[in-house]
Amino acid sequence: MMGGSLWTSHCATGAVFKRRSFITVLPLALLLPTVRVSAQFMGSPLDCHKTCVCASNIISCSKMNLTYVPTALPQYTAVLDLSFNLITKLLAEWTPNKLSRLHSLLLSHNSLTFLSSEAFVYVTKLRYLDLSSNGLRLLDEVIFEPLEHLEVLLLYNNRISQIDRSAFSGLISLQRLYLSQNQISRFPLELVKEQSRLKTLRLLDVSSNRIKTLPLHELQVLPAWIKNGLYFHNNPLPCSCELYNVVAHWHLKELSSVTDFKGSHTCVLPGLQKEKLALLDLDKVYLNCSKFRIKDEEAYLEQFLVLDCDTKQKDLVKSWALPGDIPVSSAHKTAAMRPDGSLQIGPLKAEDSGVYTCYATSNSVNETLYVTVVVFNSTSKSGLENLKTAYTTLIACMVSVVMVLIYLYLTPCRCACCPGQGPEKSDPGDSLHSSTVSISQAHEETGQERVEGGGFPYKHVAFLEHKDQVEQNGRLNPIGEEDEEWQGDNSERRRSDAESVSSACSDTPMVL
Repeated sequence: MMGGSLWTSHCATGAVFKRRSFITVLPLALLLPTVRVSAQFMGSPLDCHKTCVCASNIISCSKMNLTYVPTALPQYTAVLDLSFNLITKLLAEWTPNKLSRLHSLLLSHNSLTFLSSEAFVYVTKLRYLDLSSNGLRLLDEVIFEPLEHLEVLLLYNNRISQIDRSAFSGLISLQRLYLSQNQISRFPLELVKEQSRLKTLRLLDVSSNRIKTLPLHELQVLPAWIKNGLYFHNNPLPCSCELYNVVAHWHLKELSSVTDFKGSHTCVLPGLQKEKLALLDLDKVYLNCSKFRIKDEEAYLEQFLVLDCDTKQKDLVKSWALPGDIPVSSAHKTAAMRPDGSLQIGPLKAEDSGVYTCYATSNSVNETLYVTVVVFNSTSKSGLENLKTAYTTLIACMVSVVMVLIYLYLTPCRCACCPGQGPEKSDPGDSLHSSTVSISQAHEETGQERVEGGGFPYKHVAFLEHKDQVEQNGRLNPIGEEDEEWQGDNSERRRSDAESVSSACSDTPMVL
């Protein structure tokens, strides 16, 4: 500034310069750039009067527009609330001192995009960590490794699209993990699968992500206490009857993950419109899936059966009652409880059919499960034998039908009545219409004596043709001579041709 008297006064927002008749206001950051840079990288010391509220072992610095964590935090801090600020990075040196009593750290609603791999090495006793509503995109494998005591981890409403398969493996005490409202496209099966799952995990929320496929078979065999806290609604899952069966089964068992968000369990219909449909309506429209029903336990005589008491809560005290509400005790030789709370029954008898009841209780929870058992009145071996017999009978019937068809349509015809096998039509001895009934055998002698009463030993039901030349029985006169009526007492019956008598293809009945 040019000439004149000059005086300066400092305040919290800047400096005031006065020259004669005008006033110029400049930001304090322009006058103290060194202090500003130092605060940017190291953070300001904790101020329990201006920037934070300190109440015993609780420090709350929420909504103070902080860009970094305050330094010089007291070692007795148990709860640190830094939510609703402008913090973008959580570096390894955010707390140079070990905070061995800190069990809750709240960093939600900031602008976090980076977490150092050593960000939690001095706060290993954390049990509650809230990183929700930030800009995180990637979770590396070693970020949460020091947090062996962590029970609740909130990561919802970020931009997470990549999660290392071992990112949560060190969280041996984790009970609740919230990953909803991110950009996750793969279901983290390793967290709940039997061989690799976190033993204490009771809630996993992956709802409102970009997951398009679910390991349905692996999910269906999970214990009910895990499925009760497994939330996967509001994902772009394609509609299928397999998916409907899983959701319908969980709904019938009244699992919270389905009943609490029944309307949000949707699937995507194929097509360009990507229309959404309620999953539990697939049995009524579109795919027309069969309505799901819980099946009964079925077994045969002499078998052993294990009934699971699949409760929605873990570590409950369980007891069983037999059909008729008879408590299971050591006196029962065919029913015994196993260490895992299941019931083994057998060798089964027909009277073991009925409803078995499992009572599961704790100080705050009471749960009752019913299992219906149906015992077939046969052994499994006899059942297999009956099945084999049925198949054998079916095959035999089919073979018989085939043989009959072959005989009827493929066997060559050798009889005289078949087309092309009899005498030619030009043969003068060929008969156009049968006029008599052929007899069963030829008479041994040419001149047969009539029996007493003037008749022949054969009964006749038709007229014989009287011709001069010898011709076959029952043939028309080829020269057109009129047939003469045969007189029973005055004429002799000519002997029939042997070929006509023995013909197997004659269609006239033989009458004795």
